[in-house]
Amino acid sequence: MSSPFPLLRLPGVVLCEVFKSLSIGEKIMLSFCSKKVSIQINIAQFYSQKVQMCLDMSNQRIDISSEDSRDLFQIAIDFNRKINNPRIQSFSIGRYTVPTSKNINTYWKNHQEGFLTVTQHLLKMFHCTISADISYNNFDLYPSTISKLFDLQAKFKTLSILLNGSTHQTLLLNQISNKFGLFEDLRIVSVANPLFIQVFNSWPHEINIFSSAWFPLNYLLACTSSIITLGWSQLENKDLDVILRKWKTGGFPNLEYLYVESQSIKNNGTTILGMNSRELSGKVIQTDDGSKKATIKLGTRSIEMSVTPH
Repeated sequence: MSSPFPLLRLPGVVLCEVFKSLSIGEKIMLSFCSKKVSIQINIAQFYSQKVQMCLDMSNQRIDISSEDSRDLFQIAIDFNRKINNPRIQSFSIGRYTVPTSKNINTYWKNHQEGFLTVTQHLLKMFHCTISADISYNNFDLYPSTISKLFDLQAKFKTLSILLNGSTHQTLLLNQISNKFGLFEDLRIVSVANPLFIQVFNSWPHEINIFSSAWFPLNYLLACTSSIITLGWSQLENKDLDVILRKWKTGGFPNLEYLYVESQSIKNNGTTILGMNSRELSGKVIQTDDGSKKATIKLGTRSIEMSVTPH
């Protein structure tokens, strides 16, 4: 018996070419229009492409884009205040039937339900890397939503966090800090509060902290990330001396790049590795065993270190 949906009557090879010719938004819209088409897409995945998915919890939407970012589609996650509006069309997403507008605004009982269901639907369609963008306005939504996505063994790329330094946020972050290592890139923007304490039970490949006064020397010495960027730090010349000496003796085995910006980095005669700032800037140093070398660049209030195998 032939399918009542015309597209499914096409031979498999032709259907594959049709899928390949569609944009990301067209594929998503098509998957909403028919459960049978959605099933066919989920099973076949002939056309599947690698896409980037960003859970923008600050703006309550999911952004889906191609790897070169030329093809972008957005799905808004909203409360169901318009659910009784007869002009709003409904689509089936997972086991839910939700109203949407022409711009793909979806309406849910709560944001967590929306983010999880739409993300699960998209994971069946595309080879996705997931990024998440959260702030203090939606912080309660983050831990449970991301934790459930971990259970789906989703592949994560970037986690961007905007913090206000509250005790509540600190406790929630500390509860899921053992998951930080599953992200390729962790970016934290926080208030300049040296009393803020964050526990790191795992480390991402790359960590960027834009106001890092609360990130002390002992945190950096324990960090296993490959790329480390610390803005507005409180580290001093004597701390840099400790860091570089540890690296020379085999510490920071994963380190590829380090950048530290601090008002406490000064050309005041304090030496680093026995050298003043003028002598150290542009210097190539190496580990004691000769296996790695690093180029040091000193700015007015910063240090940059690029590591390469010898």
